[in-house]
Amino acid sequence: MNLSRRAFLSTAAAAGAGLMVCPTPAAPQVPRVGQRPLWDRFADLPRHFVFEYYPWYSASPWRHWDASDRRPPIDVASNYMPWLGAYDSRSTAVIERHARWIKQSGAGAINVSWWGRGSDVDRIVPALMDVMADYDIHVTFHLEPYGRTRAFDYARDIHYLIQEYGDRRRWDCFLLLADADGKVGPVFKSFSTIGSPQSTDCHGVTRNDPDYVPDSVWHRQTDLVRETFAGDFDRVTLLADCTAVDRVAAAGFDGMAIFDNFVEPDTWPVHARNFTGADLLFSFNINAGFDGIVERRVDPGSCYRPPDFDPGRAVYDWTRAEDRDAAQRAGGARIALSLAQTVALQTNAQFINAQRSFFITYINSFNEWHEGTQFEPMKDRGALTREEQAIGYHNQEVGSYRLDMLRRLLVGVLQPPRSDRPQ
Repeated sequence: MNLSRRAFLSTAAAAGAGLMVCPTPAAPQVPRVGQRPLWDRFADLPRHFVFEYYPWYSASPWRHWDASDRRPPIDVASNYMPWLGAYDSRSTAVIERHARWIKQSGAGAINVSWWGRGSDVDRIVPALMDVMADYDIHVTFHLEPYGRTRAFDYARDIHYLIQEYGDRRRWDCFLLLADADGKVGPVFKSFSTIGSPQSTDCHGVTRNDPDYVPDSVWHRQTDLVRETFAGDFDRVTLLADCTAVDRVAAAGFDGMAIFDNFVEPDTWPVHARNFTGADLLFSFNINAGFDGIVERRVDPGSCYRPPDFDPGRAVYDWTRAEDRDAAQRAGGARIALSLAQTVALQTNAQFINAQRSFFITYINSFNEWHEGTQFEPMKDRGALTREEQAIGYHNQEVGSYRLDMLRRLLVGVLQPPRSDRPQ
């Protein structure tokens, strides 16, 4: 017999207390809402820490690793050589290794970069979910700008994702997030959703944006999503990656979830206040900054400029151990600050998330190697081959330092201090 969505939710709610993952050891500072800590309010707390996940890499033929005139497997489209090398996202062994790393970090879910029905990524999802289910990692989807019709297909796409990867899999690992008040439902995030009808380049030339979609179109689609699933879930949460409160409201989204790591943590309190004033949710990501690849061929007269290193926008000599150490310290400081800041804002009783008993934090990213945001381990610097060293990669001495640091920090959020544990 088929398990209905509503029946599944009832079963999951009853079993919710058993979903919590408690890594060791303890850490001192535990974020609290009022007087109750997060781990006491959310039985499925690890699921509220969600890695951005990109299953778009291919080794036969090369895809993504060969972007920006790179020539894999030695020369890849990243400033870092992955621990696993130029891997193929379709490989079960690769997915299993990813699942183990994600599980060890303490995070309990991934947000898959999804590029439409029938896309290369869509075809990978069943095998990806099979492995993630084995490791008790749940899966949700980040709807990307895969085509000019995607705004008009938004409701149909969400219906497809819920039916194909929720209903047909009997809800084995589709992320259904439980609020602290017991409400359960899916959460979808979208990228490059709310744009401007025109843009002006560095030469002062103004052009119409062919991908622009009026907010009213998005609003009709978000309304349709809620109408479609009103009887199935307590709520469906739809988040856009935009800090313009009026536009997010006009497009009918429930709030925003920022993707851009250049949106500095010290600006987040203002955004939290603005979204709270509009009765809209917010989510800021845990991140290590940005270290994107530089284009090797640039057309004359182009407005392209190489991306800055963030945080700090410093220029490093990556051949010098002192500079690499400084860059690593800057990235580590950003990880710690962004985690502390997003948790503090979402658990502040003055803001909408705490008032609505809602909490979600994306981790940007597990494996966006082009932008250098990845927590997936890179090769230890000493393990780089002579040919790889000649490319000029930014690999650090300990390639897993970001994931190691995240794991240590999440311990104090996901479980009570030893003094608070039952004897």
